[in-house]
Amino acid sequence: MDQLMAIRGFARVVEAGSFTRAADSLDMPNATLSKQIQELESHLGVRLLQRTTRRVTVTAEGRDYYEKTTRILRDLEDIDTSFDAARVKPKGQLRVDVGGSTARDVLVPALPEFMARYPDIRIDLGVSDRSADLISDNIDCVLRGGPLDSSSLVARHIGNATLITCAAPAYLKQFGTPAYPEELKNGHRLVSYLSPQNGRAFPFRFERKGEKQDIKIDHRIGVNESNAHLAAAMAGLGIVQTFSYAARDALERGALVEILQPWRPAAYPFHVVYPQNRHVSQRLRVFIDWLLECLPARIAAEHMATQRAVTKTRKR
Repeated sequence: MDQLMAIRGFARVVEAGSFTRAADSLDMPNATLSKQIQELESHLGVRLLQRTTRRVTVTAEGRDYYEKTTRILRDLEDIDTSFDAARVKPKGQLRVDVGGSTARDVLVPALPEFMARYPDIRIDLGVSDRSADLISDNIDCVLRGGPLDSSSLVARHIGNATLITCAAPAYLKQFGTPAYPEELKNGHRLVSYLSPQNGRAFPFRFERKGEKQDIKIDHRIGVNESNAHLAAAMAGLGIVQTFSYAARDALERGALVEILQPWRPAAYPFHVVYPQNRHVSQRLRVFIDWLLECLPARIAAEHMATQRAVTKTRKR
């Protein structure tokens, strides 16, 4: 038995919650992985996993073994990385998950610089507004906006986005331009952003001089994907709240007009998130460093461009 390989296989089963997912991520047959773990259990004389036809659960002994051995795996990988960093350029595959508009307007336009800097790193980009499970889906990191609710993840702040309220000129010509948030309740049509997780509509949030206000009314249409959400506004279907970087081009073209600017809500934080119990490879480390280097400025630049677009619109 290759004990180190068996320990790594066992750790992936625990993290993925499935032999099939773990075997796929390790690029080995399911039967080979199962045999490795059976041999590991025989070597230790304890049951690490309980298997049924539907699920795999970790025993108390298995949980203890996982916590102890993952520390060893991280130490070994850190030692390997310290030698590789001095003589070998980062290489290999990175799996990154990101929301639709953030991919389109922030990350993808910046990626050519990263790919030129690290030509031996291959990126598999998962684009979806639905939050991915980093552990079970074997994702290296995700870019997420808003509050974080998992203590099993490490989060690095990469910048703040600005939420703006906007609508198409044709819509405003037909329904009028609201001067106060409360006016949204008087016959205006809202295009709500629906949570991809539970389908609930996010309220329209406003803030002025420290006073916060949430507007919750029935929406005319709800959308659970950020690019389609913005497209609905440009089609004249109603008023939306979206990120300034996503609306920048539409504002500059005049396809959208920002409204209720004095009531913009507080800055919306974005983070790069990765599992705390997983080794941070050299390629992931340089990717995170690059995100921290380039994304804050890009988000700020997008915001300044939006401010210029708003000023130009007002002068017309």
